[in-house]
Amino acid sequence: MRVWPAIAFAVAALLISLVPARSDDGAIIDRWYSALLVADRTELSDLLADDVRIKLDDLGVVQSKQEFIASMDEWKGAVAGAAIRHRVEKSEAGVTTVIACYDFPNNDMLMQETFAVTGNRITAGSQAAIAENCDGF
Repeated sequence: MRVWPAIAFAVAALLISLVPARSDDGAIIDRWYSALLVADRTELSDLLADDVRIKLDDLGVVQSKQEFIASMDEWKGAVAGAAIRHRVEKSEAGVTTVIACYDFPNNDMLMQETFAVTGNRITAGSQAAIAENCDGF
């Protein structure tokens, strides 16, 4: 039965071909936080799918792409002088979970954020606070 080595090779090749797609998700997440830190409306708009829904759990709000981009004017003032550090906790099946520390000049917050990515665009996102500071991040 020489069929099994051929099948095993085909499966391995398929799995290897999927690795770059998932690493691209990490690059998209990195671009997201870089753009968010400076409230870059153009870059954020490019990263978001037209039908994206962004859920802000702590506020009980779900934003469309247009609503999220419109909020950048207010966010730009809030994020002035801040830093955002993030690390990917897990990434599977096009969904990436991130722990992010938002270091504002007068306080910091630790958040859990999830991103669904399809075709190099964020198609859904959610954000929830997990601590009132970034101790231990």
